[in-house]
Amino acid sequence: MKFLSFRAGNASHYGIVDGNNVVDLTPRLKYPDLKALIAADARAEAERAVKGVSADFTLQQISFDPVITNPGKIICIGLNYDDHINETRMAKPPYPTIFTRWADTHVGHLQPLTRPRDSDNFDYEGELVAIIGKGGRHITQADAMNHVAGYSCYNEGSVRDYQRHASQFTPGKNFASSGAFGPFMVTSDEMGPLAGKKIQTRLNGKTVQSSTLDMMIFPVPRLIEYISIFTPLSPGDIIVTGTPGGVGWVRTPPLWMKAADSVEVEIEGVGVLKNPVTDET
Repeated sequence: MKFLSFRAGNASHYGIVDGNNVVDLTPRLKYPDLKALIAADARAEAERAVKGVSADFTLQQISFDPVITNPGKIICIGLNYDDHINETRMAKPPYPTIFTRWADTHVGHLQPLTRPRDSDNFDYEGELVAIIGKGGRHITQADAMNHVAGYSCYNEGSVRDYQRHASQFTPGKNFASSGAFGPFMVTSDEMGPLAGKKIQTRLNGKTVQSSTLDMMIFPVPRLIEYISIFTPLSPGDIIVTGTPGGVGWVRTPPLWMKAADSVEVEIEGVGVLKNPVTDET
């Protein structure tokens, strides 16, 4: 199944996608948002609510929000593909490289990514998101996939000069409206095994990143195990699992995103996250 969060008029909604059609779950269920539905483990209830129901909207009639609009934790992984480590000439980390983002840095599918006025070093990073469905602490790798509700696409717009001001990545990863998250949450059973599935980023139609999800150094089960050692994971938390090689800052000359660009992140089995780029006013 594919779930999404969206806006129709001035109101927030969430629903299920079938092809080009959207069934709105907001008036049909007691849960206020997709995060609450996930926390209640109410997927079966959602399936019953939409059975035999006509679509409320088409995809063209809505505005996409980030899939989870109110995540409690946004945990990001750096240096998680060998080709990315090689191109940055950094050492392979013995443990996952972790930093965090904030929810107000997110935009939805088709919404503009904002290049800040303070920098022109605005880089793309196509990534897979794992959305936590069942919370827990000290989760084992063997049990980790039982804690995943589904997957989505992410473009972690990175302001590279601010990222490199110090050893911590936080400033360069948290400019407002710099990261895109969507368009859907594809449930883990529909997604199936991650191994071999392609991940690509395209800038103005040209492929700039291309890899497969099994090339992660620390796969999703290991990330869940490690993260849940130091913090409890909760439903609706998201893990942004790292980017493959091909980022803009290592190129000669650097390839930065700029106003009027179009950037796409496509993950096999999930879909295409597409965003225009605009300058901060």
